[in-house]
Amino acid sequence: MEADVAMEVRDNRLFLGGVDTGSLIEEYSSPLFVYEEDVIRERARELLEVIELRQKEIKYSCKANTNIEILKILREEGLGIDAVSKGEIFAALEAGFDPRQILFTASSVSWDEVDYAFSKGVLVNVDSLSQLRRIGERYPGSGVCVRINPNVGAGHHDHVITGGPESKFGINFDRVKEIKQIASEFDLEIKGVHQHIGSGILDPDKFIEAMRVLLDVAKSFDDLDFVDFGGGIGVPYRKEDTRIDVKLLGKQITTEFERFRGEYGKSIRLTVEPGRYLVAESGYLLATVISVKEGHRHRFVGIDTGFNHLVRPAFYGSYHEILNAGNVRGDTIPQTIAGNLCESGDTFTRDAGGIVDRLMPIFTEGDVVCLCTAGAYGYTMASQYNSRPRPAEVLVSKGGSRLIRRRETLEDVFRTLT
Repeated sequence: MEADVAMEVRDNRLFLGGVDTGSLIEEYSSPLFVYEEDVIRERARELLEVIELRQKEIKYSCKANTNIEILKILREEGLGIDAVSKGEIFAALEAGFDPRQILFTASSVSWDEVDYAFSKGVLVNVDSLSQLRRIGERYPGSGVCVRINPNVGAGHHDHVITGGPESKFGINFDRVKEIKQIASEFDLEIKGVHQHIGSGILDPDKFIEAMRVLLDVAKSFDDLDFVDFGGGIGVPYRKEDTRIDVKLLGKQITTEFERFRGEYGKSIRLTVEPGRYLVAESGYLLATVISVKEGHRHRFVGIDTGFNHLVRPAFYGSYHEILNAGNVRGDTIPQTIAGNLCESGDTFTRDAGGIVDRLMPIFTEGDVVCLCTAGAYGYTMASQYNSRPRPAEVLVSKGGSRLIRRRETLEDVFRTLT
């Protein structure tokens, strides 16, 4: 399925899920996050289909987008949840997931969070030897998963590489003996081994390389229920990006795991944890042009949102395609899209070095701007910086729309204990 399967242009205007973007702004105001339900469902079904194993589980890495209505959609499609906080466990339970469908990957978390997971019957994925020992002391005889650092890392930016020698995550793959010693001391049952090497991976070979390392580690444990290879499957943000061949990836995963399962001698489940891949391309941030300023070097198109609502360009220098929703295919000129925050770095047409003008159809005041591929790490990384409320979120499908999170108010921003 192509990235723009539900997004379409009619009479030079942009439609999302069959709904005109201009009418969405009129109904729900600006700025606004919009998600295409059909894209989310198609991505989930696609991954379930390409991994041809009977015993498999896809757990959605919900840090990408925790809107409860989106979680419900993925539950309906048969997915589980990878949670990294007490809040994400709470959201998953609110969305109707069975605790046994949730894995809590705990990195430097407090006892409050660990105790919450155990109290809800959620399996904890242990990140360090010291944490494993402390859990053993507090919950002897319990079942746990252990996160392994396979010494392989990959991703679209240094900040999102979560495996390898520079990563803070996981127990190094050569410390298996110590894992087993601690587990034996406290009668802990190692139910699974886990890894996650990074985010935004477009090369299947890097994923398979790390998979082989973890499978070698898994052979050291006699009675695992599952092996969890994490997520990190990327999506194309630029038109020239090559989409990952998920059919090839699925075939490689299936082949490697079937070979391992034959050697392991026990029926064992494969788990993967995509996040971005399931939701990124479903989402858009719509905003309105407030001002146009002709500078000495740049034509600044000022809009009513900023990196408080989509931080990825400012944080990573990440690219998001930007469309003029009411004039999608108009004549283009170099322009810079600037946010409304009191920060010089608050621009959306940039890379890691700063502003990069982009050829786009001419924007004028009142136009609707569409920032694409914003369904992952948009709202979940949003803030109330500059004391600005966060936008509403809307789900669209087959020509209809519904509000799935209301717009924050100033009272929400400044609410106190009283």
